[in-house]
Amino acid sequence: MAHLQKNNAKLVARVRRLRGQMEAVERALEGGAPCGEVLHLVASVRGAVNGLTLELMEDHIRFHVVDPDGEAPSAEGAAELIAALRTYMK
Repeated sequence: MAHLQKNNAKLVARVRRLRGQMEAVERALEGGAPCGEVLHLVASVRGAVNGLTLELMEDHIRFHVVDPDGEAPSAEGAAELIAALRTYMK
């Protein structure tokens, strides 16, 4: 997946932030944090995972489903699908 290589540092940074968020959930649970606090932490993790998933899906659509140059007629349909996914994943 050569296209991921140019975004590799950005993707790895997102994964590292996710790891930090999960560690915060673990610390909250071990420390007996209130339920509301733990739920907020988990919601943050969910949002971060959705963001990473969306970025990977968008790259996949752009580089494996439609013409990478974006000149094929299906490029418009791909853009619409990506916009719908962005709305759904929020």
